[in-house]
Amino acid sequence: MLFTYRFAGNTAVTNTTQMTGLSFAPDTLRESAWFIGKLNRKLAFREAMSALHDVVISDLRFKPKDKTDYKEWVARNEALFMAQHMAGYDMAGTNTRIGQIREELTAIRAEKLRALAPFNKAKRAYFDYIYHKDRNTWIVLDPVITIHPDELFFECFSQDESTYARLGCNYNVFKEVADYKCGTTNVDYSAGLYEEFQKIRDYKDTELKVDPSGFAVQTTNEEEYKEVKIDLPDSWVRGFLQVSSAMTLPTIQFDLHPMDIYSLCLILRKFKEKKGPRALRYILEPGHPVKIVFEPWGKEIICNRSIYTGAVRQEVRTWGRRRLLTLERLIPVAKKFTVHLLGTGLPSVYIADMGDMNFTLGLSGWTANDWSQAGNFDLLAPRMNVDDKTKQLVFNGLKQDWLGTAEQLSRKLGIDTASVTGALSLYTQAGRVIYDLNKQVYRVRELSREPLPVETLRFSNPREEVAARILEQKGVKYTARELPDKSTQLNGTIKSAKRNYNPQMVIDADEKIKSATCDCSFYAENKLYKGPCEHMLAMRQAYNAGRVNGLIEG
Repeated sequence: MLFTYRFAGNTAVTNTTQMTGLSFAPDTLRESAWFIGKLNRKLAFREAMSALHDVVISDLRFKPKDKTDYKEWVARNEALFMAQHMAGYDMAGTNTRIGQIREELTAIRAEKLRALAPFNKAKRAYFDYIYHKDRNTWIVLDPVITIHPDELFFECFSQDESTYARLGCNYNVFKEVADYKCGTTNVDYSAGLYEEFQKIRDYKDTELKVDPSGFAVQTTNEEEYKEVKIDLPDSWVRGFLQVSSAMTLPTIQFDLHPMDIYSLCLILRKFKEKKGPRALRYILEPGHPVKIVFEPWGKEIICNRSIYTGAVRQEVRTWGRRRLLTLERLIPVAKKFTVHLLGTGLPSVYIADMGDMNFTLGLSGWTANDWSQAGNFDLLAPRMNVDDKTKQLVFNGLKQDWLGTAEQLSRKLGIDTASVTGALSLYTQAGRVIYDLNKQVYRVRELSREPLPVETLRFSNPREEVAARILEQKGVKYTARELPDKSTQLNGTIKSAKRNYNPQMVIDADEKIKSATCDCSFYAENKLYKGPCEHMLAMRQAYNAGRVNGLIEG
């Protein structure tokens, strides 16, 4: 997927004894959006932006050791090793011949190394340079800045696609806001900016600027722009879409005191696991302190400052825990950390409350199970069919205020809440709306300048495509029954060429899947860890289609 950015110069930093200026160069090909303000909470902002940078450069994928030099040494000495091994068994003539061949091979290899030396030296120097001096070259997607009436927020994705971060700053973070225009833009976020962030001090004024001047430059001066064309893999785009979809799902929620996060990070720093399981197990008893168990050591943290207020006992295991070390820098400036758990082996979200700022850290089920592939959380989100006119009305209604809940939009537009939720879910999956888990609202955030090719991204996994074919062949029968808690239970029969399948599903009042089962092999192997099977999807889509047409049948 090809994205084109054009930046009005580079991100710039001015540093004097009295003031630090941070000027982000926006993408001038997008609709204009800008912001100018002087920071009030300087140190907290510095630490939060540093944590954001840690996510941008994070890559915890397994990296095998570089054995190139060792293999070259073995190759150069292989003939010698063989000759020494066979010396006691060969005749004198054979030994002489081996010696001659060894000398010839040594000369050939020396000539090869001499010929390739300039190339190898230049290659190593190039990669060393861009790693240490221009790490932006290693980063595929520049961060996204969105300016809203109530806050300014930054979003980024880690290189291994397993970690998402969002930093939101309301306008109390700034003691002086000169001007702003709502919108979303990609910004040139150079690696050197991190070092400049470390120079922010409380005694110096710091100005943050998403520079509006870049939009006023004439086309004839295009030589002043830096234009970058990036061929992004679909996984990066799907990753952002999956994050937003996952955050709309029901979660197990509780608060942790900053010192509990400190204790958690301290154990991760002091100990290094050498074998599995490497899980972090949360034991949640109503009315009792949160208990965290580190596997495989069995070490426990009793969070006496953090009482679980839920009504039901829960025990949830999460993996990829070392990514939580990103939160270390936020401990001194955070009031509390709100944890949202989707379930065992599923994603988790940690929100640091810093008063006028909030930092959201979204972690996939485990590091290798990145957001873009194995979660399929867009399939668990509301997927009600909504006509184009209703979708446009909902989006336009949201864009008037830039943020809002489904209930607020329903009252404002006179459209039922289920249709509004379905439309917002579709826009979330299309990259035009984001769900803010911190404030529990939907926000306009257009991920790209032009609408994403939704049809290309529509069937991101084979199950959804199979479900669409089942619907076309009218192979779905189901019954719908309302439960006392206002949720709906679906029981279905799916006809296929080989056999019939019998999925069951419970959908809550917010159009989200609470539980589901099926007698197919996919569910038997994966449960819901990889999303619903094609039979559940087909049944739910048939049910939604029936509701839209007013034809709910038993």
